[in-house]
Amino acid sequence: MQMTGAQILVQSLKDEGVEIMFGYPGGVLLDFYDALFKSGIRHILTRHEQAAAHAADGYARSSGRVGVCMATSGPGATNLVTGVATAYMDSVPLVALTGQVPTHMIGGDAFQEADIIGITRPITKHSYLVTRTEDLARIVQEAFHIASTGRPGPVLVDLPKDVLAGKAKYNRPKSVNIRGYKPKVEGHSGQIKRVLTEIGKAKRAVIYAGGGIILSDASAELRKFAEHNQIPVTNTLLGLGGFPADHPLHLGMLGMHGTYRANMTIHESDLILAIGARFDDRVTGNVAKFAPNARVVHIDIDPSAISKNIVVHVPVVGDVKGVLAELNRLQKKEEPVWAEIRQKWLDQVRQWSEERPLAYDKDSAQIKPQYVIERLSELAPDDAIITTEVGQNQMWTAQFYQFKKPRTLLSSGGLGTMGYGFPAAMGAQFANPGRLVVDIAGDGSIQMNIQELATVAQHNLPVKVLILNNCFLGMVRQWQELFYDQKYSSTCLASNPDFVKIAEAYGVKGIKVENKKDVDSGLLEMIRHDGPVVLEVLVDREEGVYPMVPAGAASSDMIFGPKRKEEKKLKAVK
Repeated sequence: MQMTGAQILVQSLKDEGVEIMFGYPGGVLLDFYDALFKSGIRHILTRHEQAAAHAADGYARSSGRVGVCMATSGPGATNLVTGVATAYMDSVPLVALTGQVPTHMIGGDAFQEADIIGITRPITKHSYLVTRTEDLARIVQEAFHIASTGRPGPVLVDLPKDVLAGKAKYNRPKSVNIRGYKPKVEGHSGQIKRVLTEIGKAKRAVIYAGGGIILSDASAELRKFAEHNQIPVTNTLLGLGGFPADHPLHLGMLGMHGTYRANMTIHESDLILAIGARFDDRVTGNVAKFAPNARVVHIDIDPSAISKNIVVHVPVVGDVKGVLAELNRLQKKEEPVWAEIRQKWLDQVRQWSEERPLAYDKDSAQIKPQYVIERLSELAPDDAIITTEVGQNQMWTAQFYQFKKPRTLLSSGGLGTMGYGFPAAMGAQFANPGRLVVDIAGDGSIQMNIQELATVAQHNLPVKVLILNNCFLGMVRQWQELFYDQKYSSTCLASNPDFVKIAEAYGVKGIKVENKKDVDSGLLEMIRHDGPVVLEVLVDREEGVYPMVPAGAASSDMIFGPKRKEEKKLKAVK
C-alpha cells in the first residue's frame, strides 16, 4: 500500500518505539503534523526550538532511550543547533528531524532555507538529507541505530517538503547493516588481562569514572570492581551518580572545581583506571603536569578517545559494562586481600579528606548557595532527578548534592550550555512522571529558556525550578574577581525581574526565600506542591566556587578562596 512520506515517517517513529517527541511546527512540516495528529505519538510543543532539543536530551539522559526533536526549515532548524551540539559533546542519543524546502529549490536561497546538514556536520554523529520518499523508512531506522549504538550521539535527518508529500511503499528493513559502521563492543581479552596485571602491581591506584558509566548502565559493575580491589573512585561531572556519593571509597568530583581529596589522589596516584571518560581539560588542567607518576589504563567504547589528550599505557576499546563484567569475572576470590594491601594508600586518601573537606561559612547570616543545595539533597528522595544550568549553580550542585543513583544528574558538561537545565528537566519529567525533578538554576541562565514556563503550565508538568539568585553572572564574576582585578565588566544583573511574578504570570506557583530560616520551609513547599514551581532564593552575591584549579595549573595546584590566593601570591613574592 502506498503511503505519503509523512505517514512513513510517523510509522517509522512508532516502529522505533517513540512515544513522545518535542518540537515546533512550520510550513514545510504541515504534511507531517497532519499525519501525526491521530498517530498516538505525543508531541510536546515547546516555546522555542532550542528547548525542544534540550527536552529531548533530558528525556534521553534520564531514561536511556533515544530522544526525538523536530523543527521546521531555516531558523527552526538553526535554533536546534545549540541543543544538538550539547548532545554531541555529552554523547547523548538523539534524533533531530528538520524540515527543508523542496528538493528542486535547495541551493536557490528559497524562503526559510538553510544548509542544516552543512551547519551541523561537525556536531552530529551522522546526518542525512532525504531526497527520495522510498528511502525514508530505511534512513529513520539507521538514524536510531547510529544514535544509540557505539558511543551514542545525535543524528540529524533533513526532510524536504516534497519528500514528505511524495508517496511510496513502507519498506522497513529487517535489520540495519551500514558499511563502515561496526562499533566494537567487546573488549580484547588480552588487554583486559593486562588491566588486572597493572592493578596487581599498583600501590596507589584510583578509578576515574566518567559519563560512560551512566550511558552503559554499568554502575553495579563499577561498584563491584571498586569494592573487590579496594580502589577509591572519583567521578567527572557527568559521571556523578555512577558510584554512590555516600560510599566510603567515593572521592567526589575531580578537576577544576573538584574536591581536594580527589585531585590529590589523582596527582599522587601510580595507576589511573579511566573508565568511560575522555580526559577533558576541566579534569586534567595542565596536561604536562597531570598525574606525573601514573600509568594509565583507559576503558572506552570510542577508539578515537584513546590517547587523544593523555598518553594511555593500556587501552581497552569496548563497552564499559561488558569490560567491567569481564574484569569482575576474571578476578578470583583467592586473590590477595586488597583491603590490607591498599590500607596505606586509603589512609592517605582519608587524610586528604580531613585536611580540606568541602566547606563554606555555615555561620553566615546570608543564605549560602551551598547550604540550599545541601538542604535540598537532604529533603529530596534518593531517586530525585536534578538538572542544572551552567555556572556556579552547576558546580555547587556537583560538590554538595549527594548523588547516589545513576541518571539522577543531568547537566551540560562538554559544551557548558546556559539554558539547558529547565527544558532538560521537562524532558526528564515526561520520561519519569512519578519522580521529583528539580532544575537548579542561576538567575542568568534561567532567563535563556524561561519561556518554557508556558509549556510546564500547559501540561501541569510538576517540574521544580530552584533559582539561586545572586544578581550576577556568578562564574564569570568569580574569574573577574580572581584574575581581572575585580573589574566586573558586563556581569552584574541588577535589573533582574521578579521571578515570582513571572512564574505567576504564566500560571505557575512562585515562592521567594530571603531569610536563612525559611530555606527548609521554602524547599518543602516546592517539593510537596503537585504542579510546577519556581522557588527563588536570594543568596550571597559574592560567594565563590572553591576549590578551584586555575587555567594552566596542575590539578594539585588548587586555590581555596580569594584571601588564600592573595596569601599564596604574597608568599611567592617573598
